[in-house]
Amino acid sequence: MEMKDDIYIQWYPGHMTKAKREMQEKLKMVDMVIELRDARVPNASKNPMLEEIIQQKPRLIILSKKDKANAFMTTRWIEKLRNAHTRVLAINILQDSFHTQVIEESQELMKEKIAKMIRRGIRPRAIRAMVVGIPNVGKSTFINRIARKKVAQTGDRPGVTRSLQWVKVNQALELLDTPGVLWPKFEDPQVGVLLAVTGAIRDEVLPLEEISVWAMRYLISKYPQQICDRYHIEVEDDPYEMFKKIAEKRCFFLENQKLDHKRAMETFLRELRDDKLGSITWEELCEDSECA
Repeated sequence: MEMKDDIYIQWYPGHMTKAKREMQEKLKMVDMVIELRDARVPNASKNPMLEEIIQQKPRLIILSKKDKANAFMTTRWIEKLRNAHTRVLAINILQDSFHTQVIEESQELMKEKIAKMIRRGIRPRAIRAMVVGIPNVGKSTFINRIARKKVAQTGDRPGVTRSLQWVKVNQALELLDTPGVLWPKFEDPQVGVLLAVTGAIRDEVLPLEEISVWAMRYLISKYPQQICDRYHIEVEDDPYEMFKKIAEKRCFFLENQKLDHKRAMETFLRELRDDKLGSITWEELCEDSECA
């Protein structure tokens, strides 16, 4: 899929440049980083700029929206991402009770620093964690639920949080909320498609047809039964034939009585994002070290 450089620049708003600078300045004030990623796209939803920003800080990766992802694939991704300095949790942000678990995982990551403070006769203070993640990954909802009160603004569109703020969870953990930050250019164009399919970037950034055709082709290959179950149609290899069948099944017609393929594509994408086609992991587990 070809995408022009000017498309990349248009969706990198100025507040994200400011947020990156502020995050770098505040990094020295925190002990660790809590990074939220989308369980449906665990690699594509990481921000490569974060490696530069957080440096060698201990990290807790939260795979959000696990209810929307394939459970088996999520387990495999957890195993792949975990290492000596990184712990990984998969959660359903809206339903799971993860308050205690996140605190315990953070304490485990920081146990050496806590033990050092105790040996020096210093009473351990609350762990300070910077919460980071790309837009629309559920970061603000995560913070509100772990804090057990509404302290971060939420929304169903990317880019709601615009500034940094401290949030006290309890005596053991304090969080620094940050805006969702994207990077100025995708080295791999497929990353942009994956983020568009899951709603992490605005719909006007990439063409509807390219996104929907890619998503349909992937489902034909990996999740054909879920297409059958949703639309009650036979699966074919050609994505355009599938949209034709959906339009016929749903009676999507233009004024000239021709099938409305665009409406079929729009409906398909909306129903994907509303989980009408079931739990889907959009990213195959890579086998190299770049998954971390």
